[in-house]
Amino acid sequence: MTAESSYPHLFSPISLGNLRLKNRILMGSMHTGLEDSRDGMEKLATFYEERARGGVGLIVTGGFAPNKAGWLVPFSGKLTSKAEMRSHRALVSRVHAAGSPILLQILHAGRYAYHPFCVGPSPIKSPISKFTPWQMSDRTIRSTISDFARCAELAAEAGYDGVEIMASEGYLINEFMASYTNKRNDSWGGSAENRARFALEIVKEIRNRVGASFVVMFRLSLLDLVHGGSTAQEMINLGQGLADAGVTILNTGIGWHESRVPTIATQVPRAAFAWATRRLKDAVSIPVVAANRINTPEIAEELLETNMPTLYRWLALYSRILILQSRQSEDIQS
Repeated sequence: MTAESSYPHLFSPISLGNLRLKNRILMGSMHTGLEDSRDGMEKLATFYEERARGGVGLIVTGGFAPNKAGWLVPFSGKLTSKAEMRSHRALVSRVHAAGSPILLQILHAGRYAYHPFCVGPSPIKSPISKFTPWQMSDRTIRSTISDFARCAELAAEAGYDGVEIMASEGYLINEFMASYTNKRNDSWGGSAENRARFALEIVKEIRNRVGASFVVMFRLSLLDLVHGGSTAQEMINLGQGLADAGVTILNTGIGWHESRVPTIATQVPRAAFAWATRRLKDAVSIPVVAANRINTPEIAEELLETNMPTLYRWLALYSRILILQSRQSEDIQS
């Protein structure tokens, strides 16, 4: 019996605009460190080429910054010029030859950056970085939007099938969305609509620069798991707005890096947060990616085939218990 016959839903094709995926298996973004080394692109190409030969439906690269302020660490990977773009062409060519499409992830570290030039919507220090971010001016915000779009343009020129905009796990775009990190009183902060504006403007500018056929995946945070994070309804509204703005597919993230709620550890049941993805999927008309502890083909097949309604209720209860326990722990320590 073949894998295709054992897991017919998992191995069924799906179209993302003009891009046809042979199955529903996504190799999500993983930062390997090769993105940041001077001679790492050739090794990175070999890494992704092997995964493509293994049959994955779609690959997303580790994060590349759209400008220097978005670096994770000084001199880490970025895509801001044609010179940098040329090193990506061989990587994309090898992955395509091995049978898989590939997206470039655009990641701006925001206040999670480990350098003194980090920026954010407000000057609120992260507990996992020693640097307090500089508050972005309106001019800096607009130039950063343009930098995201320029990065997407260069990715298209390098041959990538699309880009993933990293807007979860507490990075810059996510910081704009949450009142926890966005204390602004201008048109980029305050109301939920204003806090979502940065994300929507980035998508609109990218779509304007790269055209309708280029895949734009947007990774949004369904559950921030921090006090002052976005509400479930705010994320649903954002997902709907992103679809209207031209996003091809939504990828789902759970928790910020500073959150105390476990999300991927082995103690977390498989597919523990799939209920949150389902809630978003029911509200939008574009494809949605479920993530976090969906790491066996059996679980993936069941999710695609039956939506696992009974299990969803138990997993929703379990994950909410984890969240409650985390909040009680924070209250005790504060």
